[in-house]
Amino acid sequence: MATASEFSHISYGCISYLCRGHFCYGLWFQEHYDNHLQSVVLIMSEITKNWYVVRAAGGKEKKAKEYIESEIKRLKLEDKILQVLIPTEKIYQVKNGKKVSMERIFFPGYILIEAILSPEIQHIIRDIPHVSGFLTDKASKDNVPVPLRQSEVNRILGKVDELADRDEENITPFIIGESVKVVDGPFNGFDGTVEEIDEDKKKVKVMVKIFGRKTLLELNFVQVVKE
Repeated sequence: MATASEFSHISYGCISYLCRGHFCYGLWFQEHYDNHLQSVVLIMSEITKNWYVVRAAGGKEKKAKEYIESEIKRLKLEDKILQVLIPTEKIYQVKNGKKVSMERIFFPGYILIEAILSPEIQHIIRDIPHVSGFLTDKASKDNVPVPLRQSEVNRILGKVDELADRDEENITPFIIGESVKVVDGPFNGFDGTVEEIDEDKKKVKVMVKIFGRKTLLELNFVQVVKE
């Protein structure tokens, strides 16, 4: 999971940023400095569906999502809370000499929901275990959750789709001529150089020295790692 140094939440005036690594999403909030405008936002949220950011306890995002979905089903709120989403990405690690895939939360501590956010729905969400509230406009005296702009929703959801579509060869590409290490099979531990790449079959040919002689090995992508 991402550490605190990888992820941050920063506010500048009416713009709040969710950042992880090089990806920052500016969440624009209108300036609701008078009660009338705050009331307009609240009324509009009750009649239209929008995306909102829910704060969750670190490491408990999936549990909180399960609780939210359970309440939706129990209270028959499918027409009020349409989607509950935790953006994730697939990463690969080597364990016991084998490359395994793992899922990592892209925005630790946050859940996205698409909802028609009436006061009743707000109350239900805030009372969910491991949920600490909504991301709101700090200028708002009443902590009214403010919906994300559609452009920001599109960027975040587009990133989720991109991460979901990335396959192994895109995550761990090899280049002809680069140095690699064999991490699985009878030649585990041998160093070599990439000679050929077959992306369709997910295989790579690596030149290694065995007993002082150069030998060309054909290996699966998961059997080698970059040095």
